[in-house]
Amino acid sequence: MDLNTVNRVVSARSRSDLRELGEGSVPLAGGSVLFAEPDPLIHTLVDLQAFGWTPFEITDKGLEVAATATITEVSQLPDDHGWRAHPLFYQCCTALFGSFKVWNVATVGGNICTALPAGPMTSLFSALDAEALIWKADGSDLRIPVSELVTGDTTTSLDSGDVLRSIQVSARSLGSATAYRKIALSAIGRSGAVVIGRLDPVDESFVLTVSAATVRPEQLRFAGLPTASELRTAIEGIDSWFTDAHGAADWRRAVSALLAEEIRVELTEASR
Repeated sequence: MDLNTVNRVVSARSRSDLRELGEGSVPLAGGSVLFAEPDPLIHTLVDLQAFGWTPFEITDKGLEVAATATITEVSQLPDDHGWRAHPLFYQCCTALFGSFKVWNVATVGGNICTALPAGPMTSLFSALDAEALIWKADGSDLRIPVSELVTGDTTTSLDSGDVLRSIQVSARSLGSATAYRKIALSAIGRSGAVVIGRLDPVDESFVLTVSAATVRPEQLRFAGLPTASELRTAIEGIDSWFTDAHGAADWRRAVSALLAEEIRVELTEASR
């Protein structure tokens, strides 16, 4: 799709270049969503790829993922650090049934900030209790859980001019045992529900993250692996199920409960 109202492209090479952002001026990363439909209000694109951010930085604290890292790069993250959660990276990427063209340009930051309920990078980094680094428009930095960054269907907690710089995943989360389930109404359809369980390697606490079926990521936390009854009761307490062409709210609630129980059983067996 041509954005025929755009008359200016700014290559962001320093943080000061982000001052261009504002009404009618938007960030450009991969552009897979930005160029998908016309928006006559946009007149300026601020190209974040010009920063040249390294896709991944691995430290003693864990893994930092640049907002401009692509889905393909995330799917190909090497398994050479002994992270038990490593399979989750590729698994979540497969929840985006785009062509190789989309995978090669769509970015972590764009996927999260677009805030579609079925955003697979939102699912991935929420489940890992990852933290987003936000470059605020006033020049300050803000760190916020990814699960809190997305607030609803296409809405976020970002203010005008804010930019998602990177995602930080702790070494503790990377060492967690995880289990992943995804369901859709058709074999190559948009996710109707993505459910991820994570068992903490230190205190054996359990967190279940439900997304795609809800307008924002929902997380259920337990001191340890819950019983089937406890888990089902917690899921029934979620109030953000929604209905669209990819599934009805009652179906999403029902299948999420079934997938959650599969995850509970899988992680129970893995912990023995």
